[in-house]
Amino acid sequence: MKVERILFPTDFSEGAQRALRCAVDLAEHYQSKLYILHVVYDITQAVGVHVPHISSDQVFKEVNDWALKEIGSCCIEETRKLSGVEKKVVKGIPYQEILKYASDNKIDMIVMGTYGRAGINRLIFGSTAERVVRSAPCPVMTVKVPEHRG
Repeated sequence: MKVERILFPTDFSEGAQRALRCAVDLAEHYQSKLYILHVVYDITQAVGVHVPHISSDQVFKEVNDWALKEIGSCCIEETRKLSGVEKKVVKGIPYQEILKYASDNKIDMIVMGTYGRAGINRLIFGSTAERVVRSAPCPVMTVKVPEHRG
């Protein structure tokens, strides 16, 4: 199996941090480029509610700035040994943007954490990981937080 491009989508959760270690290990093993992606959830796309343009743009700018700093701080130590790392923040519906990014960048493998939502949270938010697994153009490795920690 040839793995030259690994996508690590992150929401900065504990599950994502566990998945980051797996993504870095795989990138080292295969000498792959690692792509780190954070999707700022665009609530207006999800529910079709109008949000005044100026306020939603300002919110996205602030969240985007925060996410770029967070990617740098949460991933810097783990990715230090890797030669090729690309970091990106986009706005949209997470599973759709992950799938689009994977397709557009010819990703060979996606490594992502799962949170394991249940009940009403799962009904409202769905499972990003599940949707990615079902529709991804490449293999997907999901990493979950052990039950005793979840």
